[in-house]
This record gives sequence, structure tokens and C-alpha cells, in this order.
Amino acid sequence: MHTPEPPSDHAAGHRRRIKQKFKQHGLAAFHDYEVLELLLTWCIARKDVKPAAKNLIERFKTFQAVVDAPLDQLLTVSGIGEHSALLIKLIRSCCDYYLAAAAEKRDIISSPQALISYLRSSMAPLHDEQFRVIYLNAKNEMMRDEVIQEGTVDQTAVYPRKIVERALAAGAVSIILVHNHPSGDPAPSVHDTRLTEALVGATKLLSIRVHDHIIVGRYGYYSFAENGGL
Repeated sequence: MHTPEPPSDHAAGHRRRIKQKFKQHGLAAFHDYEVLELLLTWCIARKDVKPAAKNLIERFKTFQAVVDAPLDQLLTVSGIGEHSALLIKLIRSCCDYYLAAAAEKRDIISSPQALISYLRSSMAPLHDEQFRVIYLNAKNEMMRDEVIQEGTVDQTAVYPRKIVERALAAGAVSIILVHNHPSGDPAPSVHDTRLTEALVGATKLLSIRVHDHIIVGRYGYYSFAENGGL
């Protein structure tokens, strides 16, 4: 029976040192590849993971781009197998899960930053356009969010009746509309403005208030409410 070789003294020592560095200084003292290297020590055993971490940075350029990369693209990088790729995607999903929990049970109209952080984290990296609705209760707390449409977002794809029906079914008092711009620029188009007007008019008939329509991009966000558009 073959017994796996133990890690070399150099590799084992380096693993200890990078973990100790994190314990003492956190991630502030790390380069992007070192953060990935630390993560990979938990799913790649008995070998030096620095080459795989550097391969990821060479391929995607930044830590953020690595974490945002699709699973199938991660698997094309030398040294990255399924376990490693899934760990990277798990880190991404855990961040979104944490930020979503932080936004719940808060008056997000008075203090919207937690919601904005969650939306930017979960939607800015998307490669396709997505339209969501955030359902709020009487205390302006987020009850849940729902993806209504994926693909091109326009008035024909996002039916006002569909949104009203979902809001009523959820018992929502008010809603926040959200979609992303994969181009990265969150500035609203004429199409976006017309869509907002149509949805505000449709929901108003049934006393469901649209608090905001937020557009998310990699370079920031745009709020119709903050810019006097509602």
C-alpha cells in the first residue's frame, strides 16, 4: 500500500509561517496571492500552494476578480481542482450570505448602507443583467429579495403586474427595485427611467410604495430616490 509522502520541511514551514502572519496581522499585511495561498492551504494538502495562488492572480489579475470568476474558469487554472474552486466560490457566497443577514431586521430606508453593501457584493460581479425586488414590511425591514427577471431588463420583460402580484403574496407594504449594469457604469438609461415610472405607477394603484430603484455596477451604484427620481 502506497503511503503519501509527507510535505517537505520547506512547504510545511511556509504553511505555518503564513498562518502565523494572519494570526498576528490579519489580511492587511498580505498581497492578493498570499490571501489565496492561505485559503488553498485548507484544501490542498502536502504541497506548496504558492504556485497555484500565483497562477490565479496571473489569470484574473486581482483577488476580487478571482473570487468573482465563474467556477468553470477557475478550473482552467493550473493547480486548481474542484475542491479548490468550490472553496473560492464558497468564500464568495459566504460574503453575500453575511451581508444579506446584516441587512435584515433593519430600517433600511433610514439606514440603507447595509442593503447597498449586500446588493453591490451580490450583483456587481454578475455578467448578465438581473432584476430583483426587495420586499419590505411596515417597519421598512427587508423580508426577502427575489430575482424577477434575468437577461435584458426592459418594460416588456419586467411586467408590472407580476411585481404587484409577488408583492401582495409576500405581504409587502413597500418595495425596492434593483437591477445591475454588467458594463460597470450604474448611470440610468432612458429605458431605466421609463421602466421606473411604469412600475411606480402600477404599484401605486394598489397602495404599494416603491421606495427606490437602485442600479448596481462595478464602479458604484445609482439611486433614483437619492437623485430625486422618485
